[in-house]
Amino acid sequence: MKTIDIIPSKSDAHRALICAALSEYMSGTLCDLELGTLSEDTEATRKCLVAMLARGERPEGANLYCGESGSTFRFLLPVAGAMGMRCAFHPRGRLAERPMEPLASELRAKGMTISEEGGVPYTAEGKLRSGDFRLPGNISSQFVSGLLFALPMLEGDSRILIDGKLESSPYVEMTVRTQRDFGIEEPLITSSGEGCEIRIKGGQTYRAPAEYRVEGDWSNAAFWICAGVLGEEAIAINGLDPDSLQGDKAIADVLIKAGADIVLPQDDPEGRLIARPSRERLKAFSCDVSGTPDMVPALALIASVSRGKSEISGAARLRIKESDRLRSVSSTLSALGAGVEEYSDRLVIKGRKRLAGGAVGTYGDHRIAMMCAVASLACRKKVSLTGSESVKKSYPAFFELFEEAGLSHNLKLI
Repeated sequence: MKTIDIIPSKSDAHRALICAALSEYMSGTLCDLELGTLSEDTEATRKCLVAMLARGERPEGANLYCGESGSTFRFLLPVAGAMGMRCAFHPRGRLAERPMEPLASELRAKGMTISEEGGVPYTAEGKLRSGDFRLPGNISSQFVSGLLFALPMLEGDSRILIDGKLESSPYVEMTVRTQRDFGIEEPLITSSGEGCEIRIKGGQTYRAPAEYRVEGDWSNAAFWICAGVLGEEAIAINGLDPDSLQGDKAIADVLIKAGADIVLPQDDPEGRLIARPSRERLKAFSCDVSGTPDMVPALALIASVSRGKSEISGAARLRIKESDRLRSVSSTLSALGAGVEEYSDRLVIKGRKRLAGGAVGTYGDHRIAMMCAVASLACRKKVSLTGSESVKKSYPAFFELFEEAGLSHNLKLI
């Protein structure tokens, strides 16, 4: 059995870095953050926070290089307003094209001056005022989290009014939990059939705990789980919290229902998740991923070698990720021999006993790169992959670990 020590959660690391920096800025309290190895995204957040805090008590502006990290950009824009500082955000790649409205409109209405969407650099200045902020629920939960970081710092109470169902709500719950660990009162959340209301108390101060340990990453663990299921030897994954609020924790339950042989951390004496070879047992499944869109590459791969026809729905927002991820998943798996039908918001996949293999690229998308690597375990011919360096965004050591685990025999990196 192979053993993998999972990388720390990118989602948790972003949140902890921001709360720790705001604690130092507001109350002078310091935290010993156990972060592990940083990815390009989390390193972008760290560097941006250093640049913001380096401006002193009366910040006069900072250049913030966000890379391709949507969390960095969307979390720190409202925070800059709460701090009353001028910032020039420098997004890279497709991030500059990803929507910032209606968040930017709400921030403008409450005192900030923000440049038009799509420009680089994207400038923001002015002091954010408390009040009511209205957002649709069917866009990025990162907008909600960005406001949650900022609004407790303002004078006066605020409300976030969400129209319709909030998608990716587990990530908002993660933000609230991390803030609680750093001294911020939990907001009052009330839901109805038409949406939800989040009430945030103003005039609060971030205060860091002495220590904070970032939990293991379920999103990236998904690919190791698939590797255990599709490969020839079980894989044990250390460091996954069974009580995590990460939405992608659901990957294990979905795959178990699809026939995969998986032992959950709470059921293993050593607290590991164990994924055993079980490709022959896999059967078709249906899954709504509106709350967990990052699961799609892993789920689509499993569906492509499962008996029957699977449907992965609620995935429209994947079209504005690092790639048009519905298109890149569909095109890549089809190129490897899968039977994939792509629709505006879903994939329908007719499983085949084995994929063919062949030459594919990553579309510059870290999750497509990892999907292709694991797909090689279910292909008759070798998979030749270009663009493997894209994993630096979230999991820099992935291909090195993949080789060390003896899984790269059917994979060639170009």
